[in-house]
Amino acid sequence: MSYEDIQLINNEAIHNFELFVEGHRAFIDYKIKNGKAYLIHTDVPIELEGKGVAAAIVTKTLEYLEAHDLKLVPLCLYVQAYLKRHPEWNRLLASQQPE
Repeated sequence: MSYEDIQLINNEAIHNFELFVEGHRAFIDYKIKNGKAYLIHTDVPIELEGKGVAAAIVTKTLEYLEAHDLKLVPLCLYVQAYLKRHPEWNRLLASQQPE
């Protein structure tokens, strides 16, 4: 299934990137500070598991970060695993120097 036509929502009030699929809400919990986006947790409802929704929301989130000149700090284990499978996105990683 393709999720290209589904709009990623940046719900700034609750710090979530959201994707609504088949009436269900998948989201990535985040924090943005000093030009860095800390992706904390990815959540996909049971009803959507195994349908590629997690990969789709991570892809859309990374595209959003790149478009908004934000650097990535992947705290979420799923996002870390996604980056291993898609190393081309490592270009968004924030440098690891302490602030």
